[in-house]
Amino acid sequence: MYSNINGPNTVAAGNVSINDTRRKFNFGERVAELAPVQSPFFVYLSKVAKKATNDPVFKFLEQRHQWQRRNFNLGDASGSASYTSGTTLLDGDTGTANTIKTYVNYDNTGQIQSAEYMPEFMVEGLIVAIVDTTGTVRRFRVNATPSVTGGAGTQEVAFKALFTATCAFADDAKAQVIGTAHEEASGAPDGWEDKLYDREGYCQIFKTGMNIFSGTAMATEYRGIANEFQRIWQDKLMEHKMDIEQAMLFGVGSASAENAATAPTRYSWGILPYTETYGKIYNMSYSSSGYDAFLDAMEDFFAPESGNSGNKLVLASRKVITYLNKLGSGSFLNNSVGSSQYRLDVATVPGAFGHTVTVVNTIFGSLHFVQEPLLRGPWEDYCVCVDMKNVAYRPLVGNGINRDTFIETNVQGNDVDGRKDQIITEAGLEISVPETHAILKFS
Repeated sequence: MYSNINGPNTVAAGNVSINDTRRKFNFGERVAELAPVQSPFFVYLSKVAKKATNDPVFKFLEQRHQWQRRNFNLGDASGSASYTSGTTLLDGDTGTANTIKTYVNYDNTGQIQSAEYMPEFMVEGLIVAIVDTTGTVRRFRVNATPSVTGGAGTQEVAFKALFTATCAFADDAKAQVIGTAHEEASGAPDGWEDKLYDREGYCQIFKTGMNIFSGTAMATEYRGIANEFQRIWQDKLMEHKMDIEQAMLFGVGSASAENAATAPTRYSWGILPYTETYGKIYNMSYSSSGYDAFLDAMEDFFAPESGNSGNKLVLASRKVITYLNKLGSGSFLNNSVGSSQYRLDVATVPGAFGHTVTVVNTIFGSLHFVQEPLLRGPWEDYCVCVDMKNVAYRPLVGNGINRDTFIETNVQGNDVDGRKDQIITEAGLEISVPETHAILKFS
């Protein structure tokens, strides 16, 4: 390897090395290839979910498709009444005559809310199914275009019966749209649209320096590993990569104020605290009873109206990986492929990037468990389920400058008889549609 410690760059471009004078070396995604088992999340982000940004504060939009969530509830009860198909209107016990209150538990961006919101999709001609007090599904048609103003609250809607029977409807009865029907030669119906939700993320500046090496130290041959400078360099690259892995897992996103007095400091979100704050959390058990809870959680987690992809990368602690692979009575593997009537398909396969992957195939979707060594101590009982379709590694790249991982050599003063280098990365984690990610907490 060519070494040019303090002198000018006198070698041909094809022969330069890590020891070239005052060069910036762009490592990019290659830093992720260092010991991939030690940093699985960063490896997967670098290989399959990398998307550059040209601003250190990056904005992105979330879309929850309108056609996946046209379910609603009645906001009022309706006592027993006799209905005639094509004639009788559903009349609530309170509010406007011949209408009934309706509501949804999500806003116009599709995010689940505890408050009641108006169902903005209600337009004339919709066919809806409403469950009566006996559990029978009854069909109605939206009789006239409701006045929708949006926001919190219930909305009065006129429903015309498409059945003949006597029945009653309870407050909070479940209902959903099941299609449309319009009369011959009728005009165009009113339309509606959902809204995109705006989020932002931050690029964090990662720096790893090394102590200055004197010219004498650079020329000295050491025991064990002769070139001490190269040994330290290898450790520093690993240190830098692990700093990024830690931030992508545990960081809490924020940015200090930008003003003339101080330069801003930005912090990237990590997948674990972000999911704990905005995503889903399921409490699991290491006991045999936890197997049924696992299936119940997957039924909710993989719900298609949440925009799930059907495949999740699960970053699991070593303790959870051990539990998954144990044999014998009461173990997850035994319950899954042995005594359970559901018989989950559990298999251990080699991963694409050097990891061993435990694949759990459920009827709802597949979980790809990968050992995450950093989930230890407070997080030794954790799994983080990541929908890779809804995360992205965002290095800062703009104006012809790439701030993905690069090395600056010889950053010491010009008069110093020695050498000091540093590694820099400016990047952040984008996490969208948080309900497609989850935390599994085992106990």
